[in-house]
Amino acid sequence: MSTPDLNLLVTLDVLLAEGSVARAARRLRLSPSAMSRALARLRETTGDPLLVRAGRGLVPTPRALELRERVGRVVEEAQAVLRPLEALDLQSLVRTFTLRSSEGFAENFGPDLIARLSREAPGVRLRFMQKPDKDSTPLRDGTVDLETGVVGDTTSPEVRAQALFRDRFIGVARRGHPLSEGEITPARYAAGRHIIVSRRGLDKGPIDEALNALGLDRQVATIVGGFSTALALARTSDLIASVPERHTESLRAGMHSFPLPVPTCEITISLLWHPRMDADPAHRWLRECVRDVCAAT
Repeated sequence: MSTPDLNLLVTLDVLLAEGSVARAARRLRLSPSAMSRALARLRETTGDPLLVRAGRGLVPTPRALELRERVGRVVEEAQAVLRPLEALDLQSLVRTFTLRSSEGFAENFGPDLIARLSREAPGVRLRFMQKPDKDSTPLRDGTVDLETGVVGDTTSPEVRAQALFRDRFIGVARRGHPLSEGEITPARYAAGRHIIVSRRGLDKGPIDEALNALGLDRQVATIVGGFSTALALARTSDLIASVPERHTESLRAGMHSFPLPVPTCEITISLLWHPRMDADPAHRWLRECVRDVCAAT
């Protein structure tokens, strides 16, 4: 029985990740013809076409889909075996980490996190990136090192997750708003003019469902894409915003915040990363810093 060429595993991993011979060739710094020959060898070795033409592109076969996660894990484990273990010297570490988060995380937790990184590793730079969706591709392809958010059905199953804290939605209005005095009943709350925050432009959410159960509807004056925008509008008008409490603590300074008069579910904010970064000492240190800052804030 001939010994398989284990170098083909790396080629297969990149081909399945890119879904394109040309892109895989660029990533591995090979010519397109060399990559085509490698794909031919993979087809011969596995006994499956792996990638087949569909229009102007290529699509994976069922066998390719079956192999994708397994091959990725094997390559990562092999790279970890061959990577020399070095003691982490934070004072000499020079690296830029990208953290993708929902709006409000950078404003509320960023100052303490940056201060800690500056103290412990002055050569480390943190890049915050907006999180427009829950697509795990940036974690998988390495363009993002860490992510914070709610784990959902669209979160890729191989992504690691660790709970950071629980959050709840509260109401916020300008100082001196009529809701800043007296008991806030569901009817009083619903009677106001509201701002809805929705990245997808939806005009209803869990709060509306809770109000509807009481026979109430709230008047939606505007829909915005982020919490900071909602708070900026509420700060200078009679509009009411509903935002996560811990995510927006610093953004709500000087405003009137109050518990919602209807029950809503708490949300768990988690730290997310790709398993290939599990053993990376610098990445492990960064995860610890984020957890400590969120626990202390």
